[in-house]
Amino acid sequence: MTQPTRRQVLRDLACGAGALMLPGALRAGAVAESLAGRGPMFPARVKRVIFLFMQGGPSHVDSFDYKPELIRRDGKHIDFVGVRFGTFGKASQRRLMKPLWKFKRHGECGRWVSELIPHQAGIVDELCFIHSMHTEGVAHGPATLFMHTGATNLVRPSIGSWVTYGLGTLNANLPAFITISPPSANGGPRNYSAAFLPAVYQGTAIGRAGLSAARATIRNIQNSRLTREQQQEQFALLRAINAEQLRRAGSDDRLAAEIAALELAYRMQDTAPDVLDTAGESRATLDLYGIGQAATDDFGRQCLLARRLAESGVRYIQVNYADQTANPRFDQHSNMPKHMDHARAVDRPVAALIADLKQRGLLADTLVWWGGEFGRTPFAQGKDGRDHNPRGFTVWLAGGGVKAGHAHGATGEIGHHAVAGKVHMHDLHATILHLLGMDHEKLTYRFAGRDFRLTDVHGRVVGELFA
Repeated sequence: MTQPTRRQVLRDLACGAGALMLPGALRAGAVAESLAGRGPMFPARVKRVIFLFMQGGPSHVDSFDYKPELIRRDGKHIDFVGVRFGTFGKASQRRLMKPLWKFKRHGECGRWVSELIPHQAGIVDELCFIHSMHTEGVAHGPATLFMHTGATNLVRPSIGSWVTYGLGTLNANLPAFITISPPSANGGPRNYSAAFLPAVYQGTAIGRAGLSAARATIRNIQNSRLTREQQQEQFALLRAINAEQLRRAGSDDRLAAEIAALELAYRMQDTAPDVLDTAGESRATLDLYGIGQAATDDFGRQCLLARRLAESGVRYIQVNYADQTANPRFDQHSNMPKHMDHARAVDRPVAALIADLKQRGLLADTLVWWGGEFGRTPFAQGKDGRDHNPRGFTVWLAGGGVKAGHAHGATGEIGHHAVAGKVHMHDLHATILHLLGMDHEKLTYRFAGRDFRLTDVHGRVVGELFA
């Protein structure tokens, strides 16, 4: 009797895989259904989100929150009740420090923006400012976790995972949730973790903080050793083996997610390499983002990649201006002039992203969220630094569903506390989910005997922001 060839064995396994895979396919089908999402609960204003994370806490009083009284009282001392370790609840005198950069009005809306960020000043008519943010956590770790997950200490799903859980993917050949150049500190992978949600909703990291964005990619995305036919045969065999393993394992979320990830990786070979390759972009587009210029090249590449991912169907994209060290980028406790270096790195790429999305027709159904984990104090720390300020700071939104050229809420006369139209981080999360067509009170997942949600038992939708 002639021994069958390898090719015949693979062919027979693939052809006979139907019966073998059927029980497991029912569970694999549940995974596929999960990836498809539950869909919007009501008409959505946007399809996707791009979050521009400014790690470390950019100073609102030096950028977007103009306070003439702070300028007038420069050098005077005020009573301050501390929020940090060693100062909590204690009153002390602190010296007010005016903004280091001059403000002036910009755009048809007449919003005040400082010379620290001239390119964003140029797109101010597209932005919807929230000047009354406040949050939980006074140190970078807890505040960053809270911004991403709605909790300062518990292991909770990130907002990107909640969005993917609720809505699924727009492109079955790409991950629904991608984070570009994420840092490993201050929460690290927990900031894009699915936590107790099914593992298929975990974010996919491209690159990492500290690694040049020019080298950020998905490793081993193509197989140069095997032909397409050989890969298809190999995939059919692995699919049959995985289905049998899943059948024997019964209900195993992690195994099902791993199988789904492997199958996604196979499909990504046809899509991801082209999406990640910016070589075909025009010189004008590269110049727009500042690619090729020392100060802006790295973050410009991240923002350009975000645009390419958005137009390719990625649902939630995070772009991280972050460092791999324990010292966050915008964290100037003793050297506020250093803010200028970071502003130069991000200002032009951020403005370019908004302009590029708009001219391609993508801004209408994309929500762009810009901000850090908190702001900075109006008083000096040391000679010319500023401390963390979770009590009042600014973020902005742009794109579908929000009022362009609008400013909501306010901090007090020196920019220390949110006092009017206050928006908590829970409220911002609720509002983002609403724009995507989801009710933050109904987007829940049962775990450990209770129903969890991104906003816990808090949060309100800030309808005043909607166009």
